[in-house]
Amino acid sequence: MIEPTSPNFDDVLAAAQRLKGHAHRTPVLQSRSLNERLGLQVFFKCENFQRMGAFKFRGGFNALSRFTSAQRQAGVVAYSSGNHAQAIALSAQILAIPATIVMPHDASPAKLAATRGYGANVVGYDRYSEDAMAIAQGLATQHGMTFIPPFDHADVLCGQGTAALELFEEMGELDSLFVCLGGGGLLSGSALSAHAKAPHCLVVGVEPEAGNDVQQSFRKGERVRIATPQTIADGAQTPMVGAITFEIIRRLVNDIHTVTDAQLIDTMRFYAERMKMVVEPTGCLSLAAVIQAAPQLQGQRVGVIISGGNVDLARFAQLLETAPTV
Repeated sequence: MIEPTSPNFDDVLAAAQRLKGHAHRTPVLQSRSLNERLGLQVFFKCENFQRMGAFKFRGGFNALSRFTSAQRQAGVVAYSSGNHAQAIALSAQILAIPATIVMPHDASPAKLAATRGYGANVVGYDRYSEDAMAIAQGLATQHGMTFIPPFDHADVLCGQGTAALELFEEMGELDSLFVCLGGGGLLSGSALSAHAKAPHCLVVGVEPEAGNDVQQSFRKGERVRIATPQTIADGAQTPMVGAITFEIIRRLVNDIHTVTDAQLIDTMRFYAERMKMVVEPTGCLSLAAVIQAAPQLQGQRVGVIISGGNVDLARFAQLLETAPTV
């Protein structure tokens, strides 16, 4: 049996072609006050302005656009706490594919409403006692649907890598790139783009301190499973990094950093007050780590990928009430 080849940069370029006319080319922004405060130049790739509010649309659409006619007719099934759910639901709506999404009962009301609004059928589960992947795979087998996981899939991660590709195309060489990290789809795709477009750029993944499965895996050299982490970064509540994504992370990523929930809340307030942007907690991982590592990054050109802005506004306001004034 021939082993499948690992995704590469050519696959990211192919994904970029499929996404033309469908995904937004999101803006790259700067904050003069932050640059002065930290002593570096930070370039924000704002995937909070992507369709459905997060980078996940890139990978979802890339994967579904490669379906055969039989797969399109049978439908797609996925599981997600929110952003992958919306990405698959919207992509399926655009491509006229029936979609079923397995989502936790405690998912963000905004993400749940949006997923249903795109026409997907939602199946609920308890994220702390039930296995979402097993539920989704069972539905796929039962109904003949194609299962698209949230990160451990070649077409998904290559679609995600187009965000970093656009950043490098616009800004040229960067010294460091900080990427939000859950299951590793965005990080592994970004690493493929960085390695090809800016080979000297250091690539850093950032995950919640309470859910540092990838950091542990990175240091051990093999995947480590943890209990579902308790963190406000709901998009990073993954118990274990993907097999495909970890193989790329292990080869091409330089380090994995972690940040606390308190640092995420501080960063949410910065984005809201200084950059006038709504960024969800998971999307704040990258900048929170840059702020923490600033003394070691002096004078650098640093890329920050904001993964998304999908957060329930009542929850957003509640979290900001606990943060000190920036």
